[in-house]
Amino acid sequence: MPDQPNPPTPSGPRILALVRDLMFSGRIAAEARAASVAFKIVRDPAQLPSAGDGVLLLVDLNLPGATDAAAAWRAAHSLPVVGFVSHVDAAAIAHAREVGLDKVMARSQFVSVLPEMLASLAAAPG
Repeated sequence: MPDQPNPPTPSGPRILALVRDLMFSGRIAAEARAASVAFKIVRDPAQLPSAGDGVLLLVDLNLPGATDAAAAWRAAHSLPVVGFVSHVDAAAIAHAREVGLDKVMARSQFVSVLPEMLASLAAAPG
């Protein structure tokens, strides 16, 4: 499935979101639009290296291969990665922390902090 189109910006997306779930990626897209933050949805972990730059990567850690792809992206870009996962998936949480993702949180917590996180990005200079 192709990546979801997003509003073009001269400098590329401000955030990248590695999410396959259509409903959840739609929720992230809606919040990003509401905060006037440019974004790009990437549905396949193998496509993350060619997705371009961003200042933040949001990652569905329940997506197979996503945690390792996010860790590689973080190492290449030295930018923050926020992972979200089912609160009962202890193995995914432990693996994400082990590979050095910046923040790992339950999906429900992610949903509650997403608007504030995006508003902070929108207010940041540059």
